[in-house]
Amino acid sequence: MKNDSLKEQYRINERIHVREVRLVGDNIEQGVYPISQALKIAEEQGADLVEISPNAAPPVCRVIEYQKFLYQQKKKQKEQKAKSVKVVVKEIRFGPQTDDHDYDFKLRHAKGFLEEGSKVKAYVFFKGRSILFKEQGEVLLLRFANDLEDYGKVEMMPVLEGKRMTIMLSPKKSSSTLTVSKQTAKKTLDTEKKVETEE
Repeated sequence: MKNDSLKEQYRINERIHVREVRLVGDNIEQGVYPISQALKIAEEQGADLVEISPNAAPPVCRVIEYQKFLYQQKKKQKEQKAKSVKVVVKEIRFGPQTDDHDYDFKLRHAKGFLEEGSKVKAYVFFKGRSILFKEQGEVLLLRFANDLEDYGKVEMMPVLEGKRMTIMLSPKKSSSTLTVSKQTAKKTLDTEKKVETEE
């Protein structure tokens, strides 16, 4: 099915209805040609004329075997899918009266999540009458965000939705690259010192 939609996307050979095209491809002299000549060149190569950029003036066509071209396009799409970043959201749940030990434990987890590039959604869940402590919940979430300021930035301030008060944190990209560059700088410095002592 996907292959069919790819096939529909490109016009080839006699389906290209323009006066002239710009030719690209291997083993051909690139340039602008009348469509009849471009088709002849493709035929001589034992390949197809594939319109790859219909909106250009004149349209750009590639001399390539059509099946090979479709295979390359599918491969490109797969690579792009793999490169597109999948955002992972990790949830951390608190009660309105979370003790310090539990808080520290959850804070350590959140640091780890942010360092690995995941977003952190922390929330305070109010059961029954504990909704009376919503200010306490907000203070807890703001403290949490403050303790994580070296690892993540607040994407969404505390919001009360039903019985949940939620805050969203996203990882600070610069912190990991900063750490890497600091480590690189330290290694370079150590190497320089080592060279000096050896001399």
